[in-house]
Amino acid sequence: MVTEPTSHKCPILLSGASTEKEIVTMASTQIRLPHRAKAATNGRTWEAPPGRDVSIAAHQAFWLLRITFTIAPILFGVDKFVNWSVHWPDYLAGWVNNIIPGTGQEFMYVVGGVEIAAGVLVAIAPRIGAFVVAGWLFGIVINLLTKNAPQYYDIALRDFGLMLAALTFGRLALAIVPARKSGDLPGRPW
Repeated sequence: MVTEPTSHKCPILLSGASTEKEIVTMASTQIRLPHRAKAATNGRTWEAPPGRDVSIAAHQAFWLLRITFTIAPILFGVDKFVNWSVHWPDYLAGWVNNIIPGTGQEFMYVVGGVEIAAGVLVAIAPRIGAFVVAGWLFGIVINLLTKNAPQYYDIALRDFGLMLAALTFGRLALAIVPARKSGDLPGRPW
């Protein structure tokens, strides 16, 4: 679709022109191309209306974060039971260890169960699970900042970034899930 020329015109002196008679007046024109973004869903093709590229990108970001915040908490939760990657009780702040009943490893079993449950909650109810994971990560950041102050700042910063990502995911979930249910977005963005 081509719109009508705008009201302002710009005189252009052509290359090699020496007189005013050879000056051509050009109009600035705005060209709008039809929107052709498409996303496949369940074997069907869904064509996005104009301006929906952002919605599709947000939908794809939502799914990427949903998968991430489902798998990661479940894997880290399982690791609390077997200590594959690290010995998790070593990351427990002294003040936390003093107020919990039992040993640090027993507390890590509870932590692992909560993390697995949070991952499952993200999978089945992302509008709730995202904020549960964000709150959990906030608690981890506080624990790490008070454990051995400078020693765990790098891990606390990483978990703070994950917390911000979980909050972003939660905000996306509050918008994307109702849009999918109303039919404004396809079930899957690919």
